[in-house]
Amino acid sequence: MADQTRRLRAKMTFAEMAMWKLLRDRRLEGLKFRRQTRIGPWIADFCCYELKLVIELDGGIHHLREEQDRLRDANLQQRGFTVLRFGNEAVLTNPTIVFDAVRRHADRPPPHPSGFA
Repeated sequence: MADQTRRLRAKMTFAEMAMWKLLRDRRLEGLKFRRQTRIGPWIADFCCYELKLVIELDGGIHHLREEQDRLRDANLQQRGFTVLRFGNEAVLTNPTIVFDAVRRHADRPPPHPSGFA
């Protein structure tokens, strides 16, 4: 499994490279993001464990995988993660929108560990 994450890191898409440039080295509010990281059976494009936030970038293939993505997101949410999905074009053409959405999420108080407020 580590080989798969290593391969994905080595073959990042242009959108993933652009997003990683925004997130790496704690550039967003000092938060630590990981790229192509395993969460249970899934590999998240980007993850901040501190916020329990997963960021997924979707290319054209995801239109064919909507049901699979929905099930995956539901499973990640059951594990306590929030999933934010963005199209590759959003990252490539207007990364500020994506960055601001992540920043807004970072400004929210973390969820209560029990799942209740």
